[in-house]
Amino acid sequence: MLNNSATRNDVSPAFAHRNLPRLLLQARESLMTRTRPSLREHGLSDQQWRVLRVLGEHGTLETGRVAREAYILGPSLTGVLARMERDGLVRRARDPADQRRTVVEATAKGLKMVERLSTTVERHYQWLEKSLGRQKLAQLYALLDELIALEQA
Repeated sequence: MLNNSATRNDVSPAFAHRNLPRLLLQARESLMTRTRPSLREHGLSDQQWRVLRVLGEHGTLETGRVAREAYILGPSLTGVLARMERDGLVRRARDPADQRRTVVEATAKGLKMVERLSTTVERHYQWLEKSLGRQKLAQLYALLDELIALEQA
């Protein structure tokens, strides 16, 4: 039971470092605050945009790779793809090389949406680069790449 006279400053901190996962989530949310309104104008969720961006960058992919690249769990991806297919943004089919697998590709409508939204997204990145500076942004990318590689090792 906490003593009512104790304050946060009286408690010895259990952690010596800042909460990096929380900071990374906060940074993501800050970035998405500028992008999300454009996504909503086009009727897209964050997850749907991640799927379209992955397909726009890589073309036709096996659904497992889409899940990994877009950071969406498999069961969630199934629902996301079903809604996107219903809306004419993606097309799913059996992998001709392995009938047990499913591949997904962006339709012409989906690719057109990627093209339109990429302009907005790139404007934001240009603003970010101007605000932080090219060198700091490159350093941020490099540090994040290094952290990912370190944690995956």
